[in-house]
Amino acid sequence: MPQHSNLEIASRIDAWWASAKHDVPVDPFGRMARAGLFQIGLPGADAMLDSYSAIAATEQAIAARTGLLGLASAFAARQVTARFFIAGFADAAQRAAWLPRIAAGEVCVAIAISEPGAGAHPKHLQTAAEPNGSGTIIRGRKAWVTNGPVADLFLVLSVIAVEDGRKRYGLFLVPKATSGLSTKPMPALDTLAPATHCELELDGCEVPATARLGDVPDAYPAMALPFRDVEDTVGTANVAGLLDWLLEKTAAHIERSDDNALRLGRLSGLVSLVQAASRLAVAALDDDGPEVPARVIGVRLLARDIVGEIRDLLGPHAATDEAILRALAAFDLLASVAREPRKIRQARLGNSLWSAKQ
Repeated sequence: MPQHSNLEIASRIDAWWASAKHDVPVDPFGRMARAGLFQIGLPGADAMLDSYSAIAATEQAIAARTGLLGLASAFAARQVTARFFIAGFADAAQRAAWLPRIAAGEVCVAIAISEPGAGAHPKHLQTAAEPNGSGTIIRGRKAWVTNGPVADLFLVLSVIAVEDGRKRYGLFLVPKATSGLSTKPMPALDTLAPATHCELELDGCEVPATARLGDVPDAYPAMALPFRDVEDTVGTANVAGLLDWLLEKTAAHIERSDDNALRLGRLSGLVSLVQAASRLAVAALDDDGPEVPARVIGVRLLARDIVGEIRDLLGPHAATDEAILRALAAFDLLASVAREPRKIRQARLGNSLWSAKQ
């Protein structure tokens, strides 16, 4: 990402933090909007910030400044969802209707794929969309909708047809005010505050034909599957930012000694590798360099080892700092999310090494 883009992001982060640092939980998003953070990553607001790399750099900066993985991930979820789905698949009218309001912070958009008891597996999803005159009726339930409690617009993945036993999916724009739509709270994940989740009930929600997003025959392989990889890749920036914050906190807690200096220097070097690999992985989403799946896997595994060393270095000091305890708990929780898909990707990478020799 160009240096002037980094400087612009840093300037906006500074403006946000100057007003928000004393009461982030009270107004986590309002001051972000006023500092122009929700313009980042979207077309039309600032061309030099129109990239996944800009979203990731901002997410990393938020985590490094605050140690709040939940805050950084909530920001990134808003921006990545808007960039991938609306900027990437919406038609001109849909983009004009929603992107300026999202960039201004007036609208929060959330993606709704997973369902209670089914996860995100396409064979088990039940929410369905049926034609009804000039519109569509959507019925079903969704779960674990990130930013759902504060969202104004939901992107709802729904079954549109079943052909030879195989489901085909469409993605629909469903405003929060749509009749028949309701949100239900889910158990709070306090370590990820202010990131929140909810369930959706769609009880005969009627939307116009213009609510269908994307001219694709099946939204699951075309949109839902690749979004998972985009989300995971951009999320490495969150980890990279947290490691910076943890390293600074660790240095403040432990005594000065030659041994500790060596250990801090080692950790600093490893953190720099995580940050470099994250930048390269995200840059590939912007077609700036080749896509290398091993980078995302490497970032996650190396970050886990670094956090383990930080825990060991802090020793009993970790238990005396609530902010560090919260950050470590959030790291552990996020590391457990989508663990099975990550294991599948890791195994696929390992198998590819055998295939290359054949």
